[in-house]
Amino acid sequence: MPSPAAPLACVIIDDNEINRLTLERAVQRHDQLVLAASFPDAVEALSYLHAGGVVDVLLLDIEMPHITGLELVKLLPEPRPAVILVTTHAAFAVDAFELQVLDYLVKPVNYARFCQAIARVMELPLVPAPAPAAPVPAPTDISTTGTDLFVKTGGKLLRINFEDVLYIEALSTYVLLVTEKQKHIVGGTLKNIEERLPFRHFVRVHRSYIVNLHRVEALEDNMLKLGQHEVPVSRGYQDELMQRLQSL
Repeated sequence: MPSPAAPLACVIIDDNEINRLTLERAVQRHDQLVLAASFPDAVEALSYLHAGGVVDVLLLDIEMPHITGLELVKLLPEPRPAVILVTTHAAFAVDAFELQVLDYLVKPVNYARFCQAIARVMELPLVPAPAPAAPVPAPTDISTTGTDLFVKTGGKLLRINFEDVLYIEALSTYVLLVTEKQKHIVGGTLKNIEERLPFRHFVRVHRSYIVNLHRVEALEDNMLKLGQHEVPVSRGYQDELMQRLQSL
């Protein structure tokens, strides 16, 4: 944290524009805060954070597409900023505090309650400002053993069993590896990881999706069902997909 005399740099992440603007006004109204950045998308915010973007306080929505607030907390670079979750559902409180977030605000946010949360941040011990982090590397350094791949995610090498991967989704400068229980964010493009996948049962079905054919349960109305997930199939990939499905 900065010294008590210096304002705290706040970053807001909320996909709802009205909620995001409400939080921006609350930050601007508080004389101990400064708005460093505001994002409608967790993926865009993650790029900012991993690139060493300044943040002391993270005001974070929970229910967002692609990456939820709870998933994003697990991906934050160290040292982590103070995290205040903001959501419409109090039911997430138990999961939130298991991740050691500082506070939990329920929408619509009351300004007095907002100030109370910021006061808790200001009571935290001072820590040295982190050096700018290196950008998240593209997944060019991957190795395989059987059905496993080692991929770089969150600044570390992680071993993933690709038989558990349902599909891979392109998100800006990241790709999302989705399993039934987890999501893993890897830097780089979908084309990059497609070229390096050693498994023939992974096939591109859309400009933004690669699927594991071994996990496909059904194809209906140009939508693939994989567990609780659905992935669209583009017209240009339909013929190849049907050939691959019939050859399994």
